[in-house]
Amino acid sequence: MKNVAITGPRTCELREVAEPRAAGDYALIDIKVVPICTEFHQYQEGHPWWRDLGHEAAGVVREAAPNGRIPAGTRVVVMPQNGCGVCDLCREGDHCRCTSPRDPAAITGVETGRACYAERMVQQDWLLLPLPDDISLRHGSMAGCGLGPTFAAAQAMAVGRMDTLLISGLGPVGLGGVINGVVRGARVIGLESSPYRAALAKELGAQAVLDPRDPDVVQQVRALTGGEGADKSIECSSAEAAPATLLQATRVRGQMASVGWGGPVRMADVVRRGVTVRGFWHWNHLQDSAAMFWTIRQARPLLDRLITHAFPLDRVQDAWELQRTGQCGKVVLLPDGDPDA
Repeated sequence: MKNVAITGPRTCELREVAEPRAAGDYALIDIKVVPICTEFHQYQEGHPWWRDLGHEAAGVVREAAPNGRIPAGTRVVVMPQNGCGVCDLCREGDHCRCTSPRDPAAITGVETGRACYAERMVQQDWLLLPLPDDISLRHGSMAGCGLGPTFAAAQAMAVGRMDTLLISGLGPVGLGGVINGVVRGARVIGLESSPYRAALAKELGAQAVLDPRDPDVVQQVRALTGGEGADKSIECSSAEAAPATLLQATRVRGQMASVGWGGPVRMADVVRRGVTVRGFWHWNHLQDSAAMFWTIRQARPLLDRLITHAFPLDRVQDAWELQRTGQCGKVVLLPDGDPDA
């Protein structure tokens, strides 16, 4: 099968590698949609990589897991990571934080199969989310990082119609946060320096987008919220100064979530303002799949706008070069052509 390999700084190639196989509780999946996320950073830095490149995908079960429950032919979203499946974190649906992750090669006996940037992959049966018939593979693939991290934050903070939601960083993850806020009826304000992504956020329903580099940005947020600040906020930029700025722009006794890996906040400010601060990595598919499917159904036209570009697998370098410009929303790879045509 074909598999993408990073071979050096801003260089990559499509390789022929051994096909993985189903074994134990690992199913074999034909990958149909690969949403591109942070892998372009690895491409820029040039660390040789191929074995587990990528962490989100949607596809069709080619061969069921011998010890699994999902039959061949099922359309699925592939959840990221490889939790052990038996610890408290995994059993509660927080498998991304599992401290004893499994290695598929140890079960399948084949070194390939962990990478999403490929034609096929393996994943544990319990980490496959079957898609309802009325949800396309493209839209379903947004249950990865397109919607997932900010969905988890919105769920936990109970974002709703009475809220002003502030989102810092309107890259693909933050743009997904705009959608999560809009479909829940919240008023959404964004912080973003890219004119392209600021404009796209407004197309997705953000009422205002401010430049986080403006020294008065906190005062601008407060001016838009009656002097109080945002009720709830989500940090998606991973910029060093962003968490501290977001904390000041969130109202007293408000809620703040971070899916980004940015800089510090002063605990004195957290205590003084009484803001609840929480970190989120991914969403809980064992508990919240019905809510995720509801979100996807409500957001269909917005997801079509969020996915700005699609490339075949052999044009992955073009996709990564586009991502480097920032002139895009969510970019996807289609290893087998358009799966929903």
